[in-house]
Amino acid sequence: MGSLRVLGGPYTRPPVAPLSRTGPVAVVGASGSLGFGLAIRLARTGVPIAIGSRDPERAVQTATRAAAAIPDGSFAAYDNAGAVRAAGAVILSVPFRNQSETLATLRDALRPGQLLIDATVPLAAAVGGRATRMLGVWQGSAAEQAAEMAPAGVRVVSALHTVSATKLNDLDRVLDEDVLVCGDARADKREAALLIERIEGLRCVDCGRLEMSRTAESLTALLIGVNARYKVHAGVRLAGLCDPSWE
Repeated sequence: MGSLRVLGGPYTRPPVAPLSRTGPVAVVGASGSLGFGLAIRLARTGVPIAIGSRDPERAVQTATRAAAAIPDGSFAAYDNAGAVRAAGAVILSVPFRNQSETLATLRDALRPGQLLIDATVPLAAAVGGRATRMLGVWQGSAAEQAAEMAPAGVRVVSALHTVSATKLNDLDRVLDEDVLVCGDARADKREAALLIERIEGLRCVDCGRLEMSRTAESLTALLIGVNARYKVHAGVRLAGLCDPSWE
């Protein structure tokens, strides 16, 4: 599938950690609220974004909207597989009901050594239930399901479950929250953290092996209930934790 590019000059900001791998970052599910917020926030730091969608026309519309939000950003529109092939790292930000199907279509696009950051949460809303309830996942968590479905050699890390999509999309909002990162290799979590922490106000915390994702994912349901009750967009901040170093 061909691509449509909406390109601009580099975005100028204070020095940030260099990208550890060449190539754009693919956001699969960028037409959704969380994916779009991540795409524009990362683009604002100078990260080229490959926007993926099942519908290439929708990807074009999303890239155009992102370019309007970040005129100096670099965006390219693809189908999901095209975005993944063009990218060095992939953020999977799709509803749980679409995760399995999406990963199945990406099996030939994902490649050994590629970093896959899974932000999927198995909320009961995926099957018509309440968003404050979790679904049981046979593998233990959505991230572990992603690791099982991804081709051998793809490095799966989970993150971004508790970050407010509403706050990400409001570029005037100051972020100040922690991102819980789970994965089986410290180097993979470090790579994900150095990318995510390019977004000012996000601090990544190493929460252990990928199996801990089942706990991190469940915090989304908890926060949805809290936010509805207090009419806010609260996130997670771990008190008493010194700033973790990923260097």
